[in-house]
Amino acid sequence: MKAVQIETFGSPDVLEYKELDTPTPGEQEVLIDVTAIGVNFADTMRRQDAYVVETPLPFIPGSEVVGTVSAKGNGVSGQVQEGQRVAALIGEGAYAEQVTAHEKTLIPVPENLSDEEAAALPLQGLSAYHIIHTMGRLEAGETILIHAAAGGVGTLAVQLAKEAGAGTIIATASTEKKRQTALDLGADHAVDYTKDDWKEEVLKLTGDKGIDVALEMAGGSIFHDTLEILAPFGRLVFFGAASGELPEFSPFSLLEKNKSVIGFFLPQMMARPKAFQESLETIMQLAAEGKLKLTIGGTYPLREAASLHEDMENRRTSGKMILTP
Repeated sequence: MKAVQIETFGSPDVLEYKELDTPTPGEQEVLIDVTAIGVNFADTMRRQDAYVVETPLPFIPGSEVVGTVSAKGNGVSGQVQEGQRVAALIGEGAYAEQVTAHEKTLIPVPENLSDEEAAALPLQGLSAYHIIHTMGRLEAGETILIHAAAGGVGTLAVQLAKEAGAGTIIATASTEKKRQTALDLGADHAVDYTKDDWKEEVLKLTGDKGIDVALEMAGGSIFHDTLEILAPFGRLVFFGAASGELPEFSPFSLLEKNKSVIGFFLPQMMARPKAFQESLETIMQLAAEGKLKLTIGGTYPLREAASLHEDMENRRTSGKMILTP
């Protein structure tokens, strides 16, 4: 099979398109013939050895796949059938023509969702859902701030926040086109976070009350500014540092207004299969019913994974990016 592998950390050109052995499904695993691969900013961080957990070499990036089951290992239940179209969230190895996945990670793809649409959901859909509900504990009527609202997590978070009854949704993005994307998806306001006075603009939009729930994955000064404008009892959910700047802060800054900073790392949700499966089925159903619009930013051939990483890192993409074998 063809796959994209890295043997050393570095810039996008370390992504090598090569021939590798087809994997063999183990106990309770299936082999999937891949038709669509979801690409995430975390893939670029793993390529640079800047991820939350260690990345062993050689390494095949990617965690989201859609395809058809082509073989079953020992112990796979009868509910999983060869030829079945499924989505799966795997730890690594998705940048390939074939992958193995444990049957507990499989979700049947509804008939009226395309492979590309289904590939846009497992990682970023689950992240948006659990950041808002499990970690952020958003309540109806509250104000939510969503950074990078035109990105993969952001576009879904805007819609899930609206579905959850958020009172005001404030989106941030770096360009007018991206801000319009967020507004079209249901954000009430869109702010340019590259401006020096962006936090003052956000505060003004809340009547100086501040933000109840904030989604933050940039790090650096954006983290500190966002923490500063939280409302009393506000929750900042931190799930990445796209800027490369890891924030540091004093816990004493939380005391006066009972603020919270909450970390989110999706693989921990995978340790709770019931919560993982139920939430992904919910998200898939919302998308199948047309209640969750999926913004596919572009599709690249698998052999051009390096070009896609370069475009993502230079902010030339928006929405969910997909690789196809």
